[in-house]
Amino acid sequence: MTALDPQRQAWYERACARIDEARMCGLIGRLTDVHSPTGAERAVCELLVAELAASGLDARYQSVQGESGNCIVRVPGRGEGPTVLLYSPIDTHLDADPGQDLPWVGPELRADMLPRTLERGGSLIGLGSSNPKSMVVSIAEAVRCVVEAGVPIAGDVVAAFCGGGMPWVVAQRGNAGIGSGVRHLLAHGVTADAAVIVKTWDDVYHEHPGMAWFRITVGGSLGYSGIPRGIPEFRSSIVPAARLILELEDWLIAYPERHRSREILPQGWIAAVRAGWPAKPAFPPAAAEIYLDVRTGPDQSLPELESELRSFVRSVAERHPELDARVELIVSFPGARTDPAHWIVRSALRAWQATHGRPYPGPPPMSGISDAAVIQRAGIPIVRIGYPFRSGEALPPEFRDGLGGMGAVAPADLVGTIRQMIHIVVDTCTRRRADLAGEPAT
Repeated sequence: MTALDPQRQAWYERACARIDEARMCGLIGRLTDVHSPTGAERAVCELLVAELAASGLDARYQSVQGESGNCIVRVPGRGEGPTVLLYSPIDTHLDADPGQDLPWVGPELRADMLPRTLERGGSLIGLGSSNPKSMVVSIAEAVRCVVEAGVPIAGDVVAAFCGGGMPWVVAQRGNAGIGSGVRHLLAHGVTADAAVIVKTWDDVYHEHPGMAWFRITVGGSLGYSGIPRGIPEFRSSIVPAARLILELEDWLIAYPERHRSREILPQGWIAAVRAGWPAKPAFPPAAAEIYLDVRTGPDQSLPELESELRSFVRSVAERHPELDARVELIVSFPGARTDPAHWIVRSALRAWQATHGRPYPGPPPMSGISDAAVIQRAGIPIVRIGYPFRSGEALPPEFRDGLGGMGAVAPADLVGTIRQMIHIVVDTCTRRRADLAGEPAT
């Protein structure tokens, strides 16, 4: 792929020379110390607005609803080039409240699950310090460096950090989540010719997973613990639900290979089970609920997925007549694909190769959800880039078990991603909009 011309290479190197790891480290810490669970991002957004405005950037807070909101930064160009959106969510996936999170996160809230930054083993530890706070800081640093280096951009650079990005629905905070912040952003004054989303993994993706949540309700009859088993007046809901869970797990294990695409290997998990009253186990319930999260590729339709799952559950019921199950789709959005020949994808690949000094080998297939599909479906071509996710031996032993609070990062790990964003901005926003249609094929 074509490298930057000498003038753009000089702008790129000048901007990269402004990357400041100490500045990044400080901002990650300050953002991590401000709690921002989904639907309650106002305080962290206002802090970020103040920080970036103090640097001379045009930054503002956008209210979504209640305490949920977005931070928007705009660097204006000369008005003749393409507008590029640099995007990251800003909310965290845990409440950091023992009453809400225990025992589901484990026996205790570890340090990486709390909104309080500490340094441990070369990592900054704290709830969301990696995802999303370091993603936010990476974009902010890239924008600062471009501005400080005086790169003469023809098109605008817009950086947006949205609340409501995590895949959960928070009823007590206006049903925030599942892209609520970015949907508001795109409907209220922000658009772009192309976009870059920053997530974990140092790869380039032009395919973006979709998501479907299902509730399967297994019926029975209200019982009493003093009743003998086997009488016709009582049908358990919990035991048939347990049988269905085991069969669903086998279906989910085989599911990814049936629906894989070039970059997406869509996964599915049984993520929650609910039945009865913990305070009165003397009364077995008339219903048990099973909740599934099933990811989709860019070529899957949600009605087809729903039909596939319903057909499978019916086949189980045919073999187990005691099973009375109803399948409901409760949350969904489809996957998406950006044309791999689009400028923004090719520019991201050039940026990766320039940063790593070798041809890009292609990404490992994944199904990690993001707001990318929402942005693409809104008509904005988008590419995903990222940074190495700290895991295994890179972490202190007490933080290696499970996903945790996505709360361990080293600022040095972000430098490559920042260089890639700078490369994309220089490669794209210093051109006229019409120039982007004329890239020669490789």
